[in-house]
Amino acid sequence: MDSLTEPTAAITPTPTANQKTEKSSFSLTPARLVFLVACYFFLVLNLALLAKLVGILESLSDFKIGFMLTIPVFFIACFTIIFSLLTPFRLEKWVLIPFIILSALLNYVMFHYGTIVDRDMIVNVLETNAGEAKSYFNASAVIWFTLTGLLPVLLILKLSIRRSTVWRELGIKLLSVAVSLLVILLIAFFYYKDYASVGRNNDYIKKMIIPTHFAQSLYNYVDDTYLTTPEPYQVLGADATLLPKTQRTQAKVTQANATTTEAARKQVMVLMVGETARAANFQLGGYERETNAFTTPLGVTYFQDMTSCGTATAVSVPCMFSYQTRKEFSDVQAANQDNLMDIVARAGIKTVWVENDGGCKGACTRTETIEFKPNAANPVCDGDYCQDQVVLEGLSEQLNNITADADQAAPIQAERYLIVLHMVGSHGPTYYKRYPKEFAHFLPDCQRSDIQNCDARQLNNTYDNTIYYSDYIISQVIKQLQARDDLDTGLLYVSDHGESLGESGLYLHGMPYSLAPKEQTHIPMLTWFSGGFAADKQLDESCLATLAKDEEYSHDNLFDSMLGLLDVSTQIYRPQLDIFSSCRQQRT
Repeated sequence: MDSLTEPTAAITPTPTANQKTEKSSFSLTPARLVFLVACYFFLVLNLALLAKLVGILESLSDFKIGFMLTIPVFFIACFTIIFSLLTPFRLEKWVLIPFIILSALLNYVMFHYGTIVDRDMIVNVLETNAGEAKSYFNASAVIWFTLTGLLPVLLILKLSIRRSTVWRELGIKLLSVAVSLLVILLIAFFYYKDYASVGRNNDYIKKMIIPTHFAQSLYNYVDDTYLTTPEPYQVLGADATLLPKTQRTQAKVTQANATTTEAARKQVMVLMVGETARAANFQLGGYERETNAFTTPLGVTYFQDMTSCGTATAVSVPCMFSYQTRKEFSDVQAANQDNLMDIVARAGIKTVWVENDGGCKGACTRTETIEFKPNAANPVCDGDYCQDQVVLEGLSEQLNNITADADQAAPIQAERYLIVLHMVGSHGPTYYKRYPKEFAHFLPDCQRSDIQNCDARQLNNTYDNTIYYSDYIISQVIKQLQARDDLDTGLLYVSDHGESLGESGLYLHGMPYSLAPKEQTHIPMLTWFSGGFAADKQLDESCLATLAKDEEYSHDNLFDSMLGLLDVSTQIYRPQLDIFSSCRQQRT
């Protein structure tokens, strides 16, 4: 009986493993997780945007404290709506984590280099080779990515999510979206004019928002590349022919080149495509430093006002060889139709592409290509890139294969040749790797890849050394051509785009063209022609020098200028875009 009346001990159920985790670790509801991530995106992962907004607000003459205070609320409300709609039930972590990792990378690039990642930049990144990608890898980038990307991801992985029913969580999510939308409407009611004014006068701000602009640009790229049915391949210049020599000119060969009969003389045109060379640092264009010490004595013609088609290689190179002009250029369309190399070859000209910049971005797809592999055993290569003296070897090999006598057997036999030399030039951020030590003409230079941490003098010295060395390479190409007095030869050098070296807080290149500074779009171009080449083309070089000094040109002119110089006859040729047409006698 006593046992019946004794009080029994309260039985406490043993907690499950899941319950222990809930009590012992930090936990959040899905809605709170989304809200905190929205705050993190505005306050940390959009530092470049914040810095720009601060500058804009400081410049306002009619400053409103209320308007300023609503800005973080507005952006956080917007991010809350976006991430609430993008995160399915029970998959919140696995949607947010990739966004954070990618945004941390975008944040580093935008904050340190001032680069805006749009569709063109996505194309450029996707076509980046391993060597180029490694050049951006440095301690500064690793620390930044670890602190702003990996640590937040680890915290999210460790925290537990307090779950409820599907319908309850859906209701809370809809409520969160509704409250955020209400906040945005209230802000618009009181400060719409202020937001509209700032947005209208600073339209580029929307392109700085991470990750919305990137997500839109990525969707546009995927839609254009994979979701849209491509049009049938378009053959351009199907009628392309090479004008017979008797129709081109009746001019006699100069005495200096009289070693070969006019009928037997072959012509070689070399097109050098520079990488990341900007006009601002060319001595030939008025720069105070002797960056063109090698080409200046060779009688080259320098074009003072030349602009690029894009601000990145993946856009500029296909565009400059395309029939399309910059304003109408589409990389998808350009890849699906003939380009300059195809049309020139169809006319009967032997074409060769010598590659030293990791790829021709589709411009040489159907052209014989000699690509230098950056074998680390080669003293001028580092395993990722080769210095540009390798293109001299490539050109020398091609010239050695050309004979003046058509009766002789040789690896190459044609009447006309177009040889493209694609240089690594001034490719950053590892500028110091682009030239041999003996070409470190301007010192001290910047021996690191996180160039934003170099002082301005070091950075400019290093970049100027790349231009100095490129100028040497150009001069050596000219000397190789001069040495072949049995050939009529010509050279055209033009860069694909320019570069920012810290001006206005911008580094490298790749800005959207509408926002790009002049440093990224103003590029160098120069020409050199042998006496026999100029005579055959009936080219007045003094006329050309005047045009080069006074007129404005762009990559839009390259396609038709090359057709004209190479005497290619086709219905698609546009003489109004040919730089040289007004300085040549009328063709018969």
